[in-house]
Amino acid sequence: MKYTISALVEIKTGVLTRSAALFARRGFNIDSLAVSETESPQVSRMTLTVTGDDRVLEQICHQLEKLVDVIKVLDHTRDVIVERELCLIKVKVNRRTRHEVVQIANIFRGEVVDVGPGNLIIELTGDTEKIDAFAQLMAEHGIEELVRTGKIVLVRGMQPT
Repeated sequence: MKYTISALVEIKTGVLTRSAALFARRGFNIDSLAVSETESPQVSRMTLTVTGDDRVLEQICHQLEKLVDVIKVLDHTRDVIVERELCLIKVKVNRRTRHEVVQIANIFRGEVVDVGPGNLIIELTGDTEKIDAFAQLMAEHGIEELVRTGKIVLVRGMQPT
């Protein structure tokens, strides 16, 4: 099963390495990882999407909380969240297919950010499923390059993330 976890951590050298090593030792694959500053200049937020089972996830969250520089760990798997990813995708085009690719990007609310003689770079934000669906459609035209950020999340409503 896929899980989304966030950890608030002190901004110190080695925090990311120690956290990632904990997941690796338990056999969890980190599917995506995003780390950024928060509203507090001394705190970063790590958002991870991982695959594994419930029991091991509980252990990992508990062990993450024990790390010295970790302030708080939250499992967002069952929370009502707003999630986003950013994707840049370079798609092969020619005179015949350029318009179709741009139309598909527009349907997905993507933005063409670069136009080359034989390709377009499209920027797209959305949830993981939206990015996956767009990439699948673009694969039919030929993807030259694709890069994605990790998933970032905030819990809806008054509950802090």
